[in-house]
Parts: sequence; structure tokens; C-alpha cells
Amino acid sequence: MDMFFRYVGENWIYLIELAYQHILMVLLAILFALVVGVPLGIVAARVPKLANLILGLANVVQVFPSLAMLVLLMIVFGLGFTTVVIGLFLYSLLPIIRNTYVGLTQVDPAITEAGRGVGMSSLQLLFRVQLPLAMPFVFTGIRVAAVIAIGVATIAPLIGGEGLGREVYSGINMDNPARLYAGAIPAALLALLADLFLGKLQRRVGQGKAA
Repeated sequence: MDMFFRYVGENWIYLIELAYQHILMVLLAILFALVVGVPLGIVAARVPKLANLILGLANVVQVFPSLAMLVLLMIVFGLGFTTVVIGLFLYSLLPIIRNTYVGLTQVDPAITEAGRGVGMSSLQLLFRVQLPLAMPFVFTGIRVAAVIAIGVATIAPLIGGEGLGREVYSGINMDNPARLYAGAIPAALLALLADLFLGKLQRRVGQGKAA
């Protein structure tokens, strides 16, 4: 461990840069997944005939081996940052679509009927009643997607990406445990912190709706 702490002490600026790149890739992927996934979850909830198709396609992407997926994307989009973000976006879709769908379908029909009774339109019901009540489920999807994306992002260097995975693979190739740990430990900490932070947000949203 002395070698690890010495290496971190000598290269902490570089490691911060790698962590920033790692976080940036994940944040962009989650943002794009929200922009696409939440509307798809809404469509699945409001048009039951499309639910199996939408969830089925998203599930196919999710179970596809991550390295194989990134290699296929690399063939189309080339090496680098963009390909990694697209891959992370695809892996983040299922948790967000599924949890948006589940959250909306779990809304008490009596609440929906009460909204209709006071003259709300379908869009008003969706944005003022149903989506707010489904937000704890949506945050669960974001939480799961973030942890998955942080893990998958560690293989980004294999297709020309950056991030903490660069230190992991450098450590493996050079038989240097200090570099390996300098990439693996911060990546694991990022996943834990993301899970804790988003878990707190999820509980706050849930408590707010309960109140």
C-alpha cells in the first residue's frame, strides 16, 4: 500500500483529471438517457400495446455484453469519447424506462380520476399528478443507471476513451498494482458516492410526496 499512496501523492492531479473525464462521460450518458428514457416510459405506460416492445428492446441492449457493444459502436462511430458516451447512454436506458413505466402504472387510479373530476386535461394529469407521484421510481432508475454507467465506463480506454479505466488497464499491462488500485479504488468510490447521493435524493422526493 505504500507504493499506492506514493503513486497517488505524485500523480493526484492526473488522477483528478481522469476522474473528471469519468464523471463527465457518465453525466452526459445519464442526461441523454433521461431525455429519451422518460418519454419512452411515459409512452409505455399510456399505450400498453407498446409497453412490451419498448421494454423488450431496452432489455436486449441491457443484456448485450458491454465490451461487445462498445466494439460494435466503435465500428460505426470510431474511437473516443463520443462512442463511450453513446454506449453508456444505451446501458442507462432500461433502468430509466422501466422505472418511469412502473412509477406511472403504480399511481392510484382514484387520484387520476379525482384529477379528471376537477377538469384536468391528460397533459395536466401527467405533469401535475402522475409524474410527480412517480418521481421516487424515476430516481431509482437514475440511481441504478448511474452505478451501471460508472462501472461500464472503466472499459472506455479499450476503445480510445479516457477515465479511471486508463489507470486500471495501465496497471494490468505494466504489472503495476499501484496504478491498478489508483484507477479501481476511485471508480468504486464514485459508484458508492453516486448510490448514496441519489439514494438520499430518492428518499427526500419520496418523503415530499408522502407529506
